[in-house]
Amino acid sequence: MIRYLSIAFLFILSTVISAQKADSVKASRVFKQWTLSNDYSEEIIVPLDTVFSLFNRYRLTDKYSPFNASLGNYGLPIYQINFFDRITDPDKFLYAHYYPFMFLPDKPLFMNTQVPYTELDWSFAGPRQTSEQTFRVRHSQSVNRYLNFGFIYDIAYSLGQYNYQRSEDKMFMFHSSYTGPKYKLYFAAGVNTLVSYENGGITTKGQLDQVDTRAVPTKLGNLSKATSTLKNKNLLLVQKYTIGGTSSATDSTKTETTGFLGLSGTFSHIFIIESNKRSYSDAYPESGFYDTIFINNTVTFDSLSERSVKNSIRFDFTTDETRKFRLGGGVGIRNENFKYYSIIPVPYLLPANKSLWYRSNNVLVGRLYNNIGDKFRWLATGDLYLTGYRAGDFNLNGEISKSFDWKKGRASWLLNGSMMNRQPSFWYEHWGGNHFTWKNNFSKEFRIDMGSSFSYPARKASLRVNYALIDNYTDFDTLAMPSQHSGGLSVISVLAGKEVKAWKFHLATDALIQKSSNAAVLDLPLATLRTALYFEHLFRFESTGGKLYFQIGADATYHTLYHPYNYLPATGRYYRQDISTGKYPFVNVFINFKVKRTRAFIMFDHLNYKMMGSKISDNYDMIPDYPMNTRMLRYGLSWTFYD
Repeated sequence: MIRYLSIAFLFILSTVISAQKADSVKASRVFKQWTLSNDYSEEIIVPLDTVFSLFNRYRLTDKYSPFNASLGNYGLPIYQINFFDRITDPDKFLYAHYYPFMFLPDKPLFMNTQVPYTELDWSFAGPRQTSEQTFRVRHSQSVNRYLNFGFIYDIAYSLGQYNYQRSEDKMFMFHSSYTGPKYKLYFAAGVNTLVSYENGGITTKGQLDQVDTRAVPTKLGNLSKATSTLKNKNLLLVQKYTIGGTSSATDSTKTETTGFLGLSGTFSHIFIIESNKRSYSDAYPESGFYDTIFINNTVTFDSLSERSVKNSIRFDFTTDETRKFRLGGGVGIRNENFKYYSIIPVPYLLPANKSLWYRSNNVLVGRLYNNIGDKFRWLATGDLYLTGYRAGDFNLNGEISKSFDWKKGRASWLLNGSMMNRQPSFWYEHWGGNHFTWKNNFSKEFRIDMGSSFSYPARKASLRVNYALIDNYTDFDTLAMPSQHSGGLSVISVLAGKEVKAWKFHLATDALIQKSSNAAVLDLPLATLRTALYFEHLFRFESTGGKLYFQIGADATYHTLYHPYNYLPATGRYYRQDISTGKYPFVNVFINFKVKRTRAFIMFDHLNYKMMGSKISDNYDMIPDYPMNTRMLRYGLSWTFYD
C-alpha cells in the first residue's frame, strides 16, 4: 500500500512540475464570475474555486452542504443531514436528492474574462473493477468586453464496491452573457442525465466480513437489474433593458447622472423552461423486495415526467449607485404552466392507463431594498400566487446585513427571516407505478423561518443559527407513503466553523447541533462533526524560483445516533424508518499540494475501516443496509489555464 502511495505521489508530482509554464498572467487580466439572485434581478459575485487548503474535499455534494447522508457510492441520491440545507421547493421534487450535482436555472453560472479560461478537474479511486472517477472540463471565452460564451461538463462515474451499485451521472451546461451599459442578456442551457443502479441494500450485515465486497448479497441483484434514470433539460433566458441612471463620461474616471437622483429603471423578461423525466425498471418484480404488484408481475417499467414553462415580466428601479444612500425595488408578474404525466395502475390491464394533468399559476412578485454605504443593507422580497393550482400560496423573505472592518479584515453579520404558505408538490398527491400508487389531497404547508449568521473570513470563523416552525409538515412515512403531520413541528440548529493555527499545524472544524420537537416525525442527529488536523508547509526552490504548497493530515466525520431515512428505489425517495445509525467516525488521511495553478491530492478514504473493534466495526452505514465504501486510495488533480 505504501509503495502504491509513493508511486502515485511521484507520478502526479512529476506531471505537475513538468507541465507548468511561467505564470505570465498580469493582474490586469480580470476574471469575474457570478450567478443571479433568486428573482434574477441582480448579479451576485461567486469567487473562483482556487482554494488550496483542504483541496481533498473535492466533492460537489460537500461544497453544497458539509454534511450529507448517502447510499455509500458517490453519484447516487443523497440527502442533507442539516435540515436547513435540504431541498424543499415543490418544483424540485423529482431531483431533490440529486440537486447538488445538477446544472439548473436557479443556479446559473456566468463568467467574463479578458483571456480564455479553461479548467480541468479529475479524480480516481479504487481498483479498476470497483473504481470511482470524476471529471470536469470548463471553458469560458469573451468575444469582447461585453459578450462571453462558456460551458461546463461534469461526469461522476462510479462502479461501486457492492453488487449492482453503479452510478453514471453526466451534467452539461452552456452559458452566455452580454452585459452592455443598457442592455443585458443571460442565457444558460443545461442537460443532466443521472443513472443509478439499484441494489436495495445488502441482505445482512453478517456477511460484511467477506474479502470481496461484490460477494455480499444484496436485495436487488443481477436478476432484477433495477435501474433508476433521471433526465433533466432546462433553459434560462433573462433580458434586461435599463433607462435613465448613470452614464459614463469621456473620462472613464468621471460619471454624470441623469434624471432625479440618478434614478434608473430596468425592464426585464425572464423565460424558463424545464423538463424532468424519471423512470424505474426492474426485470424481476417478484423478487420479494416489494410486497405489492399493481400492473405487471413480469417486468416493471415506471415512468413519470413533468414540464414547466415560466414567463416573468418585471420592472425594477434604483437610485444612483454611486450615492451613499441607495434605494431600489421592483414589481412583476409571473405566469407558470405545468404538464404532468404518470401511469395510473389498473390491475390486469396492459398497457397501464396513462394520464396527463395540466396546472397553471399567476404570481405577483415584488422586491424592495435599501443600501446605506457599502456596509449596511436591508432587503425584502415576496411572491403571492393570485390564481391557479397554488392560489393562496405566498412566500415572504427579509434580511438585514451589516459589515464591519476590523483589524484582520472584514466581518459580516446577517439577520434573515421568511414566512411561506405553499401547496406540497404535485407528486405528493398523484403517483402511479407497478409497486406504488396514491392519490391525496394535502393541506398547504405553513412555515416560518428565522436565522442569523456571522462570518469572519480573516479568522476563518463562522456561525449560523436557524429556527423553523412548521405546520402540516409533509414527507414519507415508515411505509414509504406520503404523510402529512397535522400538528406543529419546530426545528433549531446551530452550525459553527472555526480554524485554529499553532505554528504550521491547523485544526479546521465544522460542528452542527440540531434538534426537532418531534423525533417520531423528524429525527435529526443531535451533533454532527467534521474536522481536519493537518500540517502545512511552503517549499521554496531557490534555483528555479518555484514554490510548492504542501499539506498532510487527517479528516474525520462523525454524527451521533439517530434514525436516518431509508431509501426506496421504486420512487427514488427517502422515507422514515426505525433503525439507528451513527457513533462511527469516518477517517481519511490526505496529502495536498499546489504548484502554481495546479492543485492535487492523494487520500486514503475510510482509513479506519475494520479498526474500531468488533462492536462498531460493522456500523459504517449512513443509510440502513447501505454500507459506505471500505478503505480505498483516492487521488485527484485540478489544472487551470488562462493565458
